[in-house]
Amino acid sequence: MKFLASSVAVAGLVTYVSAAATTVFPSAASSTTLSSPISVSGTYDGGMKRFNRNNGCNEGEGGDDDAVFILSSGATLKNVIIGSAQTEGVHCLGPCTIQNVWWEDVCEDALSIKQTSGTSYVIGGGARHASDKVIQHNGGGTVNVKDFFVEDFGKLYRSCGNCGTQYKRTFIASGVVAVDGGTLAGINTNYGDTATISSTCTSEVTDICQRYTGNDDGDEPVKTGAGNDGTYCKYDSTVTRRSTCYA
Repeated sequence: MKFLASSVAVAGLVTYVSAAATTVFPSAASSTTLSSPISVSGTYDGGMKRFNRNNGCNEGEGGDDDAVFILSSGATLKNVIIGSAQTEGVHCLGPCTIQNVWWEDVCEDALSIKQTSGTSYVIGGGARHASDKVIQHNGGGTVNVKDFFVEDFGKLYRSCGNCGTQYKRTFIASGVVAVDGGTLAGINTNYGDTATISSTCTSEVTDICQRYTGNDDGDEPVKTGAGNDGTYCKYDSTVTRRSTCYA
């Protein structure tokens, strides 16, 4: 099943033909269990293999050692299935590209963005069963998500609400299909964060965008509102709420 269709060139840096968000998780070509993370510099094509960790899922904040893949600045990870036996999914230490990567059962976070500046891209793929966050943005810069499927989730994207070092963060999403979740984006207005969402279908999703007052001392961030305010949370009529998003 697919939703929407488009051809996209992202700022002249990443060019691809969009097949739109696919709402059917792929079958794994094979499976492997890792004793330590795979470090990627350059491009890693997983050939639709499923990757797990031998330490399984341990909910709670983990570190790089708990990840399945660790991407250095400029790296690309594509055609990978992240299995349920893992905790931290993928960590990007700098700007990265995540293409056709699927998280079958998110444990703590699916994708952690740690770049201090620049843009990371998530192109295609999907994630499900995320009790908290799918994309955790701890660093700075921009996260650009295109044609992504998310199901049974807390937040698709969260700008870190209480990291020791805070940044202005930008979230851009289009062509997303989101089913049975809390919110697409959570941002901190006091740091100037913005979320711009377009051409997206939601079904049984509580909020499109939530605004918070973040902090840098580890306290729980304060939610200040939700919805399109035209300044921090920005979306239009191409973001729809439907009884179903499946074609």
